[in-house]
Amino acid sequence: MFFHKKEPIHVVNVDDANPRFAQLLLEQFGGATGELSAALQYWVQSFHVENAGIRDMLQDIAIEEFSHLEMVGKLIEAHTKNTDQTEAYKSTLFAVRGIGPHFLDSQGNAWTAAYLNEGGDVVRDLRANIAAEAGARQTYEELIKLATDQGTKETLVHLLTREISHTQMFMKALDSLGKLTDPFFGNIQPDETVALYYNLSTNGNKDERGPWNSEPTFKYIANPLESHSS
Repeated sequence: MFFHKKEPIHVVNVDDANPRFAQLLLEQFGGATGELSAALQYWVQSFHVENAGIRDMLQDIAIEEFSHLEMVGKLIEAHTKNTDQTEAYKSTLFAVRGIGPHFLDSQGNAWTAAYLNEGGDVVRDLRANIAAEAGARQTYEELIKLATDQGTKETLVHLLTREISHTQMFMKALDSLGKLTDPFFGNIQPDETVALYYNLSTNGNKDERGPWNSEPTFKYIANPLESHSS
């Protein structure tokens, strides 16, 4: 059961309406990294999880993401409402679809469930969520740089902040499972090549080396074919 409170979770104020910026904001309403995608992804994932605490966390964050969707929607509404018609219609997207939010991204592409990443395993889902939050945070960072008024910036900073908070929660949940730094995603024992690094982008003697291709974790293999034939 859901209850909706008419007050947003964070105050949304727009000082100067800018329909062109509203079109950019659509990225976080109906885009791949948007709040609708996050809310539905985490909500569906919660039904895969047997751990009661992690299930509760996923549902809490999912509902918060719905509140973020509301905030982005209010921003878009405020940036397109009560503006001079010729100004609003400088954005061809709003000229066709009308004012207010739509299930489109900033380029006019319709939202799709293909944006959702859920697979029935709590470890892979939590790791997917960390990536999703990183994508959303980056989008908000770019929007903040382009924001045209202080009220909008304050709302976007709050939304960016909560992406970081959610990332920390997902990481803590992974850590509680002992999977924060564990590279294994499933339960099948890998074969012997798990500790090999294949050097497949050669450039004479200028191959780069680092902890990702060095002992003791990895054995550096210059020619993978030779390693299999020996």
